Amino acid sequence: MARRFLIGLVIVALALGMVTHVFAQDLPYLFSVDKTVVHVYWNSDGTMDVEYTWVFTNLPNSHPIDFVDVGTPNFSFSTSEVVADVDGVPVRVSSSDYAGSGTGIAIVMGDKTIPASGKGTVHIFIPGIENVLYPDSEDETYASATFAPTWFGSQYVTGETDYTVVYHLPPGVQTEEPRWHSAPGNFPSEPQTGFDDNGNITYTWYSPNADSSSYYGFGASFPRTYVPAEAIYVPPPAPLIDEDTLGMILFFCCFGFIFLGVPSLTAIGNRRRKLQYLPPKISIEGHGIKRGLTAVEAALLLEQPLDKVMTMILFGLLKKNLASVVTRDPLEIQASEPLPEKLHGYEKDFLSAFKEKPGKERQKALQDMMVRLVKTVSEKLKGFSRRETVDYYKSITEKAWAMVEGADTPEVKSQKFDEALEWTMLDKDYDDRTRRVFRGPVFVPTWWGRYDPTFRPASTGTSTPSMNLPTSTPTPSTALPGADFAAQMVTGVQTFSQKVVGNINTFTERVTNTTNPVPKTTSSGSRGGRSGGGCACACACAGCACACAGGGR
Repeated sequence: MARRFLIGLVIVALALGMVTHVFAQDLPYLFSVDKTVVHVYWNSDGTMDVEYTWVFTNLPNSHPIDFVDVGTPNFSFSTSEVVADVDGVPVRVSSSDYAGSGTGIAIVMGDKTIPASGKGTVHIFIPGIENVLYPDSEDETYASATFAPTWFGSQYVTGETDYTVVYHLPPGVQTEEPRWHSAPGNFPSEPQTGFDDNGNITYTWYSPNADSSSYYGFGASFPRTYVPAEAIYVPPPAPLIDEDTLGMILFFCCFGFIFLGVPSLTAIGNRRRKLQYLPPKISIEGHGIKRGLTAVEAALLLEQPLDKVMTMILFGLLKKNLASVVTRDPLEIQASEPLPEKLHGYEKDFLSAFKEKPGKERQKALQDMMVRLVKTVSEKLKGFSRRETVDYYKSITEKAWAMVEGADTPEVKSQKFDEALEWTMLDKDYDDRTRRVFRGPVFVPTWWGRYDPTFRPASTGTSTPSMNLPTSTPTPSTALPGADFAAQMVTGVQTFSQKVVGNINTFTERVTNTTNPVPKTTSSGSRGGRSGGGCACACACAGCACACAGGGR
């Protein structure tokens, strides 16, 4: 009786843990920004540096703040030079993770994620933003420097913010030369003037009761002579056609785009999406490289075609002497007996699939195998950086090819290719590269007879299997012509596409429907997540360099 009670408690605890986990995924982002300090540096080369410091307080029962979106005026800056930290600890920034409106980057909080009821100071420095100065509409000898700091969606942020914006004017500007622009509401119209540590003039706007979900535009003007002429953006001249003609042209263009362009683009987008079998969560950035993936698993990470992935599995089994090809057309495979216990899950599934009847039953088994493999790779990538991991395995591919291409003799080249076969197949240019590399004789690998049932090695007294060649071929009898070898390696992939799974696009779509299904829409039209306010860049005619908003997650 006591044992049953204990088991019941464990089940209840597990159930509560599952419920808590699911509930955590649905928690809303809701936080306050207790303090905001923005430094805007207008440099002598005409670029702008922006520095933000926020003090966040995450509200109870809210989603952890794991990303902070930072809007930027444009993408005319180097993301690699952006630095960020949380409570003084460096964190990563990513343009691909930005989910706000307009242009921007995301601060990836990582280990410094702010939990519910937690607090943290987030800092970011974005240097060298170009194309941010405009002609002053009131004085052609002046440049206008107007900027709107990033803001967060009103559905994510609450409360008032102690808000400070400091303009640092270019070096050399004299006290009587610059002009400030009127500040927005909640801020005094006239800023405080002063000097920074470098002796440059500063304008400081301060409000103790601003908020972080509103658009605030700030601006100043100074003589053009303090920055290069080419650094000032001059709008293109007005069109020569009249407004009525322009309106008609735009109308017909919009009409054509809506009724012709949109359906075409939608069809292309839908088709492309059907081939994206990796689930979205595999793109959530973590930290560091996920090492230890097999070549087959890395192929999924690099989004190689699934027929190539299955060919890689086949070659791997042949090299390990765990299977042999009975017939090439149709492709039939026989597993070796007994099979070792330490097989990859996808290798077991692959061999099991070929025990099914050819056609739909086998295709379904291979489809299930690919679904399980995609999910396995997705799980392995959790907590790691997909971008860094992709670059890592691309570098392995290049090293593998370099090893093959750098071989001095056909014997060594063939050996190196055999050793690195699966890794060379990760190259998107694998087909053409194989044909380019193997032009001379190729010493076939020891497993070649298990791949080609018609292969009969010549009796040469050597331990290296080879193909009997016509007497007119000057190539040694221990080798296969490179063109023939390359062709057979490349057509192995086509065999899977045409003889095993049928239409590879249809096969991939079926996998995608399970691993990366189309997200369900809601009647409210909300796309969830952390996106913030829109890019309502409405600066004065003196010029505009607005940073559009994002929201914190």
